[in-house]
Amino acid sequence: MPTNEYERKPKPDRPVIAVCYDFDKTLTPTDMQAQGYIQAVGYDVPDFWLESNRLAEKNDMDQNLAYMYKMIREAEGNLIFTRDTLEEYGSRVTLYPGVKEWFARIREYGETLGVIVEHYIISSGLKEMIDGTSVAGEFERIYASSFYYNERGVAQWPAQVVNYTNKTQFLFRIEKGVLDVNDPGVNEYFPPEDIRVPFRNMIYIGDSDTDIPCMKLVNANGGHSIGVYDAETREKTKVYQMMRDGRIGYFAPADYREGSELDTLVKTIVDRTAANERLVDISFRCREETARADMDGDSEKRRQSELILSLKNSKSFASTHMLMKELRQIGSWSREDAEQLFHIALTNGQVRYILTDPDVSSFYESLLSDFGRRSEKARAVEKLIRPEKQK
Repeated sequence: MPTNEYERKPKPDRPVIAVCYDFDKTLTPTDMQAQGYIQAVGYDVPDFWLESNRLAEKNDMDQNLAYMYKMIREAEGNLIFTRDTLEEYGSRVTLYPGVKEWFARIREYGETLGVIVEHYIISSGLKEMIDGTSVAGEFERIYASSFYYNERGVAQWPAQVVNYTNKTQFLFRIEKGVLDVNDPGVNEYFPPEDIRVPFRNMIYIGDSDTDIPCMKLVNANGGHSIGVYDAETREKTKVYQMMRDGRIGYFAPADYREGSELDTLVKTIVDRTAANERLVDISFRCREETARADMDGDSEKRRQSELILSLKNSKSFASTHMLMKELRQIGSWSREDAEQLFHIALTNGQVRYILTDPDVSSFYESLLSDFGRRSEKARAVEKLIRPEKQK
């Protein structure tokens, strides 16, 4: 399918903040499969995961593919493994306190600050089960593992497998508004001004090692990563380690109720992001105005300014001599420009040290000749390049 046939999210006229979540043990206390399905196929939860992981190890198999295979296999003789069945089990999933009201509340908070807040799931769990939860409609997109179903609606094969490393691709899709998993446009170059959700406007919330690549990517690009832990058990071993390793900037209990620590933290990040985007907008407008001025202005004057700046920042004799060739080609200088050039000769050690070299002294001699009523800086330069006249 051609790229232009995929539906993409356009960039709106307001900043967008994307809040991205893992699911298991981030929005719910335990793995979604362990809240009814595993028990229904006659397994204790620890035994199911033990056998699934052994299957993966024995066959050099992705752990997510292993658990999906085992789910289909163990359903035989116990239940009909359909999308509807998985969604029904998803409807039984217990969510952390406040999750149901959380998404609308954070969106509304963003509105008060003039920003759009969007919510996304990036999970190694099952999309069909997440689709069955009461909060499925709150997300712009749910990226999770899923099955292919035959004409009778029975699961046959993995359609999508999301593991800890390929989770990061979905952040790039969100960044560019290229949300369809088959849209190759995610690999296209987007100018910075066309990026829909810059990484600095992303918040990633997760609980464990499987989230580390996403957390690291968001952190490295100016965004915010939050580790959550169960508020009842208060077990913080994982978040402490992620904090030590620089994977997260913050951690908080997985309590999504209004006024909770997590609620306050996310709203503070939204505050900061909204303010920062106003500054980014001002900076962008200033750059645009400068670009227009450069297009409309005097190219000679612009070139003079560039050369003066380059000479000011020159760090080597070689670059100074190269600049002198270009500086001597300029037809005339204003008194203001000459004063800047005299100042550079006195303050830049690289320039001052070779001031008596023929090309450098010749350039400054021409400046001194053009400005008869010399300033204090001009006289100081003259003393350096015409020491014999000072005797």
